[in-house]
Amino acid sequence: MFKTKICGVTNVTDARLVRDAGADAIGLNFYPQSPRYIERATAQEIVSSLDDRIVKVGLFVNAPAEEIIDSYDRLGLDLIQLHGDEPPEFLRGLGDRPVMRAFRVGPEGLDPVADYLGRCRETNCQPAMVLLDAYQKDAYGGTGETANWSALADRGNCLGDIPLVLAGGLTGENVTAAINQVRPAAVDTASGVESAPGKKDPDLVREFVAAAKAAL
Repeated sequence: MFKTKICGVTNVTDARLVRDAGADAIGLNFYPQSPRYIERATAQEIVSSLDDRIVKVGLFVNAPAEEIIDSYDRLGLDLIQLHGDEPPEFLRGLGDRPVMRAFRVGPEGLDPVADYLGRCRETNCQPAMVLLDAYQKDAYGGTGETANWSALADRGNCLGDIPLVLAGGLTGENVTAAINQVRPAAVDTASGVESAPGKKDPDLVREFVAAAKAAL
């Protein structure tokens, strides 16, 4: 659905910056404990300021299904990003709305991811995309920590035919090396293009998007 995504967009100015830099998608963070959290009214302003060429992704962490569905439908989002501890059967409860399931890859490697996706296939609720992020205890993404690229590069057929989105500490300086090693379908960053949490830096955004597009 996209190749380059800038997550944690918190205002219209940054949304237009991301669009003008050539990114394919923006992430709107609905996790209240995140420094990039936004209210639905702000999200509506951001969505309304963009056209259909930009994929609008809503990021949720352990939110009730009813809340996610209501936000997706009312805001006109294109993709739901589940970044918490939601079990496979939770995806079924979201109906036919497309889901990108995020995983924090820790000491156990990709085995938990493979097990999770196997359960998804058994219940016919496979996600549209899988995002692999760095692991940090008690943090659900956006930490700036770099994922274990070697482990992800050796993933074999863990994901099957599900596109991989690489996240975790990506910047304009390292995204080329990350793409060359891991070979993802897409990349995602938040802190790597910021001057402060929730505030995007124009130069860093443009540098990241240009480098990622060239490498992809």
